[in-house]
Amino acid sequence: MYRKHFGFTRHPFDKEIAVEDLFPSASAREIEVRLAHLIELRGIGLITGESGSGKTCACRKVLTALHTGLWRVVYVALSTGNVMDLYKTIAWEMGLPTERCRAALYRQIRTEVNRLCGEVRCRPVLVIDEAHNLRSDVLEDLRLLTNYNMDSENRLCLLLVGQAELRRRLGMAVYEALAQRIVVRYHYAGLARDELQPYITHRLRLAGTELPLFEPAAIEAVFQATQGLVRKVNNLCHHALIATALARAKAVSIDHVQAALPEVS
Repeated sequence: MYRKHFGFTRHPFDKEIAVEDLFPSASAREIEVRLAHLIELRGIGLITGESGSGKTCACRKVLTALHTGLWRVVYVALSTGNVMDLYKTIAWEMGLPTERCRAALYRQIRTEVNRLCGEVRCRPVLVIDEAHNLRSDVLEDLRLLTNYNMDSENRLCLLLVGQAELRRRLGMAVYEALAQRIVVRYHYAGLARDELQPYITHRLRLAGTELPLFEPAAIEAVFQATQGLVRKVNNLCHHALIATALARAKAVSIDHVQAALPEVS
């Protein structure tokens, strides 16, 4: 309802955004460096962050840029389920038949990984999103799935993406064998206070305006309410723009942000 009021070409704080339009925050740039290192080593990586921090989008930007002739990205958003569910999902995403036998699925996936690395010369990258919800037996099988030639070779690159509790879980003794194989760890913090104004300006520019629509006090109020978590920032800014349009104002003030808070709390 506010697009016409502000002259936007699109909603500036939509969830859907092309990877090339993502804001280059310090955390996002750090993820790019670390994932490049992980992919080169072909080991296990761990990216954690609070819900809505933007970690998945940051990872997606890096993985989307990989040459499809050299890398095969297999993305799995398996939040719950057993090992069989995991193998079926991986097999499906790899274009393999979903066998009913766990052992057959395991062999099938490993055979496909070997084929990709050998005949096709295309390295597979397995991404498990929402990994903090994985059961203990599933985490153990993921470790076994990355073990090739008696653990002397890394053929499958595994990236675990999840909330901070995953990092704490992997610090437990029961997961020591898996934790020792992790070569890249990073906790994604979202937007810093001094990045929020450039972020908002960036999103407004994508929507077709160069005007500084958010007053400094409003930006500070947004940060205080969201602590830089991108999803919360987007939701609050969206509703603050609605409040501003309803008031027929030209800029978002702290009052408009405060009026929007009940809509996102």
